[in-house]
Amino acid sequence: MNKFFLLLLSTLSLASCQNQQEQQQEQQEQEPAVQDSPEKTRIPVILDTDANNELDDQHAIAYLLFNQEIFDVFGITVNATMNGGDIDQHYLEARRMLDLCDADNIPLVKGANDDYADIIPDVDEERYDGKEAVDFIIRSAREINDTKLVLIPIGKLTNIALALQQAPDIREKVRIVWLGSNYPEPGEYNQDNDTTAMNYILNTDVPFEMVTVRYGKPSGSDAVRVTPEEINEKMAGKGPAVEPVEGRHGGTFTHVGDYFVSLFSNIDLHGDPPSRALFDVVAVAVLKDPSWGQAKEIPAPILVNNQWEERPDNPRKIIVWENFDTGAISQDFFSAFN
Repeated sequence: MNKFFLLLLSTLSLASCQNQQEQQQEQQEQEPAVQDSPEKTRIPVILDTDANNELDDQHAIAYLLFNQEIFDVFGITVNATMNGGDIDQHYLEARRMLDLCDADNIPLVKGANDDYADIIPDVDEERYDGKEAVDFIIRSAREINDTKLVLIPIGKLTNIALALQQAPDIREKVRIVWLGSNYPEPGEYNQDNDTTAMNYILNTDVPFEMVTVRYGKPSGSDAVRVTPEEINEKMAGKGPAVEPVEGRHGGTFTHVGDYFVSLFSNIDLHGDPPSRALFDVVAVAVLKDPSWGQAKEIPAPILVNNQWEERPDNPRKIIVWENFDTGAISQDFFSAFN
């Protein structure tokens, strides 16, 4: 009797366990599997710079390089504008920034000295002004299949316009985010250095975004400003320790933050309090976080006799960036070097 009773209990227990296992298996099949979230894809970029112009290019280069968890930096191309000497001087300053940021692995390529209109008659020659950078941009764009290569020109648009002209196939493979223009008002340094390149791009079917400057206006990147006191307090000693690098104004530097202090002590200041705009940093910042600016789509205008002419019926659209979150961008700029 006892043996029969124990056997019955064992059979019932086994049946209960099997039933629980079947229920658990059925529940698991019905519930969606929990998967690890995929790694966020970095944004492929090329920065195009007139690095020796003043000091915002240097800030933008360093900010980009210290955000490589966000950006896949294919390389840096260089152009020459009216300030800062010829292409060799701009190249040297960009090289200095790569060394100070301990980023010697990033390709650095010379581009155009002259402007688009002067270069375009020679583009069928074996060698022409800017060819090295133009070829690098074209080659990099063609390497990417699943996303667009973002071109971030923070000087004149010559290298970019030449690349689009030489290789029309890349127009669908790139997105241009340019720091330039006081639109809808005339003028602005980057724009005035090559209006022909800008007009070519405005008339070309390619994604084009203008991160406005608007000198003295709260709606442009000119409003994103820092003072020498902020630079001295927040940047001194910041950045990786590197081999000594000779500065543009003399002296040697082993930290990029100390070089920024030197740049600020050797440049004119404007405004109240006396300060300088971060300008070029803003183009990188709104790529990192689009909520730091307002983007609006407009029919592409054109510049005629240095005045903006609206084309409301133009089916080609561009993006205009304005009204930037000055506090968020400044804070993120400084935090990138910690």
